[in-house]
Amino acid sequence: MTLPLVLIVDDNPENLTVIGELLQPSHAVRAANSGPRALKLAAMTPRPELILLDVMMPEMDGYEVLERLRADPATADIPVMFLTALDDQADEERGLKLGAVDYVTKPIHPPILLARVHTQLELQQARQLMRDRNAWLEAEVARRMRENQLVQDVSIHALARLAEIRDPETGNHLLRTQGYVRTLARRLQQHPRFAEALNDQAIELLAKSAPLHDIGKVGIPDHILLKPGKLDAAEWAVMQTHASLGAEAIEHAESDVARPVAFLAMAKQIARSHHERWDGKGYPDGLAGDAIPIPARLMALADVFDALISRRVYKPAFPHEQAYQMIVKERGLQFDPDVVQAFIDVYGELRAIAEAHADSEAHVAAKVASVGGQRTDPRHAG
Repeated sequence: MTLPLVLIVDDNPENLTVIGELLQPSHAVRAANSGPRALKLAAMTPRPELILLDVMMPEMDGYEVLERLRADPATADIPVMFLTALDDQADEERGLKLGAVDYVTKPIHPPILLARVHTQLELQQARQLMRDRNAWLEAEVARRMRENQLVQDVSIHALARLAEIRDPETGNHLLRTQGYVRTLARRLQQHPRFAEALNDQAIELLAKSAPLHDIGKVGIPDHILLKPGKLDAAEWAVMQTHASLGAEAIEHAESDVARPVAFLAMAKQIARSHHERWDGKGYPDGLAGDAIPIPARLMALADVFDALISRRVYKPAFPHEQAYQMIVKERGLQFDPDVVQAFIDVYGELRAIAEAHADSEAHVAAKVASVGGQRTDPRHAG
């Protein structure tokens, strides 16, 4: 069993000897005959569990030693008992205000000193046990939060993949658009129109929610979703309902939980409004301008950009520069002008994301086969 370590500080060698002999049968002892020496020994590993500190010492008195111990993070938590011939109440009050845990006057009475040392060591051990317990609890909470986060992320992607399985877009579309919206949001974070809405937490929620933007396509009948030819007006009207269907599905999920879930609220905005247009000619609600939720405005541009540069079963991929010009041309029409400016500013980053998660020919061919043929109607984009 490891004995508790006590540091004795006194400029009188006789006092060091007497107190050391008193403690040694049941304690490990270090001794220092000056303030500077005490500070060095207190910082050594292992740290003392208690310091018995004389007040009246030359060069550096006990009060200054205590102040320096408390100022050093390595020694700030070590309890200090003053041992002194000063018995004035003001001296005791000063010592306690500086952070001493006890104040014992000389001459020392061995049974009383041992009892007080024992009490302070027990308190220190209890404090350490509490710190260890709190550290363990914090680590456990962090572990469970990471685990819950992982489950949440997997669930989101599982839902997004459910929609993707029935849709001609490839799974990399989800990765690319997620990267695009995160990059656009970070660029807009310093913009006065967006700074309040796009704090760090909101940006992570936005990126987390982005893969659910087309979850409503699960509710579109196969004969429309997978139709190889052009959709007629009635079929296109049904196709457009995927935005409201996605929002309604997420709203039902919200109603099943006891408290609001931030990423679901944002996912609902994105699912419903990512086909709205800045000029009010989008769907499903015909929103215009700032009435369109900010997450949906970013998703709208990200979704269209990816549709343009990607080969789909209904169209070839446009060259990146052509897609860039098409996006810029829609500034103030389909897209928020400031979001387009952000797109221009970070275009190089967006292109790198597109290239990092590009679809292989084999992947696209497999996707075409999995949905049962060719479609030619570009209105399905995004």
